[in-house]
Amino acid sequence: MDFPQRFSNLPEYAFPRLRTLLDSHEPGAKPIAMTIGEPRHAFPGWVKDVLAENIGSFGQYPANDGAPGLQQAIADWVKMRYGVPVDAASQVLPLNGTREGLFNALIALCPETRGGKQPVVLTPNPFYQVYAVAALAVGAEPVYVPATEATGNLPDYTSLPGDVLARVAVAYICSPANPQGAVADRAYWADLIALAEQYDFKIFADECYSEIYRSTPPPGALQVAHEIGADPDRVVIFHSLSKRSNLPGLRSGFAVGGKDSIARLKQLRAYAGAPLPMPLQAVAEQVWRDEDHVIANRALYAEKYAIADEVLGDIQGYAPPEAGFFLWLPVDDGEAATMKLWRETGVRVLPGAYLAREVGGHIPGADRIRVAMVAEKQEMQRGLIKLRDCLYR
Repeated sequence: MDFPQRFSNLPEYAFPRLRTLLDSHEPGAKPIAMTIGEPRHAFPGWVKDVLAENIGSFGQYPANDGAPGLQQAIADWVKMRYGVPVDAASQVLPLNGTREGLFNALIALCPETRGGKQPVVLTPNPFYQVYAVAALAVGAEPVYVPATEATGNLPDYTSLPGDVLARVAVAYICSPANPQGAVADRAYWADLIALAEQYDFKIFADECYSEIYRSTPPPGALQVAHEIGADPDRVVIFHSLSKRSNLPGLRSGFAVGGKDSIARLKQLRAYAGAPLPMPLQAVAEQVWRDEDHVIANRALYAEKYAIADEVLGDIQGYAPPEAGFFLWLPVDDGEAATMKLWRETGVRVLPGAYLAREVGGHIPGADRIRVAMVAEKQEMQRGLIKLRDCLYR
């Protein structure tokens, strides 16, 4: 049987690769999982009550474009958070998790050609693997742009040659960045938006970690686009309740952008999407309207930042993350360090190379490990101390 060749050079997804690397080896002690970014803080206790009150609507087909109340709650949150007024009915699309949106938006919005040539999709390197798979799915050429210490851990798209930029259809950008925790400031967004205006491409801003930060709220792509008067369809932002509200199993996120962009996303959703069940839309509406639990959640991460800084602060090359909940730690070899840590201590982390692609014989992140600070504080502290003593002393 023949299969599409466009996926033939796609590497195995990070976590199956990790299982292949580690699972045939016994851990050195009781395992401490610090790999996947699955929040373990408590979600709001009243969620179960909202779900129970709306349980009967499992008997209804979900509203394809999102229930009006949920659309409005998202629009209100965007106005509150970024100062940008958006029309709930025409500029908001609730998502069944942002992975759906980040993938399907490219199907809906990427043209077949750019100037008669194969379109280019820009992605940071390392990156969230969905970006690359989406590019391949639409027949675009993914161009992996280093996001390393030398570039401030964000991709420098402005440095690309003009012939590449002329073919760009979409640029993905994650801020706060996964895995590095770097934040795109207003100047970065303004430069990128100006570049997109010059070369007429769209920006897909993956902002799923935007509500976990040390002190200053990260600026958003839509916020800066609004401030500088850019085309409203230039930017589509993607957000989630997974990290903000510790509800990864709810699978609730949203896309917000210009009316034309969202109309095309809704058109695709009508045929190929998976709208959130109505009881879960009711929960999501109330969660987007509540900030108290977000503030409490951020305070817990502030304590974790302090623990990480205390335990790892003396390590050469340690860079405290500006935001998000990952540590991006320097090692000689990410795979070797991951194996050593597992076999000697039971601490399970992710090799940085598993989040990147080789370009020009170099894999950004091959000399890094990613460590998720999602466990309960005492467990996280134990894990970091084990990690430090195993790899750095």
